Amino acid sequence: MRDTYEELVTGIETVRNETADLRVSAESPDGLIIATVTSRGELVDLAIDPRVYRSPASTALAEAILDATRQAAANARHLVFARLRRFLPADATFSTTDLDLDPFLVPMNQALSADQPASPDRRTEDT
Repeated sequence: MRDTYEELVTGIETVRNETADLRVSAESPDGLIIATVTSRGELVDLAIDPRVYRSPASTALAEAILDATRQAAANARHLVFARLRRFLPADATFSTTDLDLDPFLVPMNQALSADQPASPDRRTEDT
């Protein structure tokens, strides 16, 4: 059981590390805006084609930026979900799965550490 537990933690940490530098982009339908996000959906780059300024509709521009950013974030979440799928219950769905791994990994790592016998350099000398 412990081996399975360790394999699960190792596998999930591997996915987290693999996706840490993931960058996903999405383009607005008109192709004038490209938003790039991290695996967590954080906006890290925004490219706006100068042709967008031909129409001074700031509300439309803001909506196009938000739409492209949301689409990039959704694409990133789908990629992370696909990579985590093998560790999830069979009935897990994209819409109901929390893809933030830290709240899951921290207690698991603490449990693994607590279950480890003290190594010679961690033992205190009582005798």
